[in-house]
Amino acid sequence: MGLIVYVTRAGLIASREGRQYRLTDASLDELINRDGLLAYLRRHVASTPALADGAMEAAEWLAPIGSQEVWAAGVTYYRSRDARMEEAREAGGGSFYDRVYSAERPELLFKATPHRVAGPGQPVRIRKDSAWNVPEPELTLAINSRGAIVGYTIGNDVSSRDIEGENPLYLPQAKVYDGSCALGPGILVTDDPLPTTTPIALSIHRDGRPCFEGATSLAELKRQPRHLVEYLFRESSFPAGCFLMTGTGIVPPAPFSLQSGDEISITIDPIGTLNNRVA
Repeated sequence: MGLIVYVTRAGLIASREGRQYRLTDASLDELINRDGLLAYLRRHVASTPALADGAMEAAEWLAPIGSQEVWAAGVTYYRSRDARMEEAREAGGGSFYDRVYSAERPELLFKATPHRVAGPGQPVRIRKDSAWNVPEPELTLAINSRGAIVGYTIGNDVSSRDIEGENPLYLPQAKVYDGSCALGPGILVTDDPLPTTTPIALSIHRDGRPCFEGATSLAELKRQPRHLVEYLFRESSFPAGCFLMTGTGIVPPAPFSLQSGDEISITIDPIGTLNNRVA
């Protein structure tokens, strides 16, 4: 299907069919905006010696992000619509998320700058002033400066449900804070859209035991990725490209809330698994 690009402390590494190859002539910002990215990567790995076995295991993996902003789409799955309505009811507020779900214009919101993004194995955070926090596993689009989807990664859009349910104007505080976002483990670079049968799985372990598991697939995603990107790029430019989380179809039911020490695993084949601990 494509290749996966990882960001490590030692530089970029491309992986294909179980073999890894070092990318030495480009930063991630340059890579995302390169014309014919997949063809370039294929040529590179065809002419570059593979790394020794175990090189990836020994590398320190970082979040696959350079200078890009991270944005997010909301209420793109029926389950997320229900979850937002549940939050509003818990806070005694009204409901308009059913109208967002069916509207032509999607909900798009700013999520993170690079320094707020955790990578594989790095900690995510929950707010000290929130008592109801959940992970949101999301297929995340890697988009170049021209608005073309060049790849896919896994995103964890950690959210404070009690804050966003109290008042829609509090949504930025529920979504944007240090450690509220994770990306990884790498970027699947492909020219083909992921099939609608692509599964998304979430598991949360507490004290070594599973405390929540859930699954969905891209078949449940109401809005097409291209549709989301088209709206994101209206009147906005992204010189280094950007990342766009496409929404979640897995929401732990009330009263579940993340706790410090929880282990979160999100798997999207063929991208891999993103693991983070709650700080």
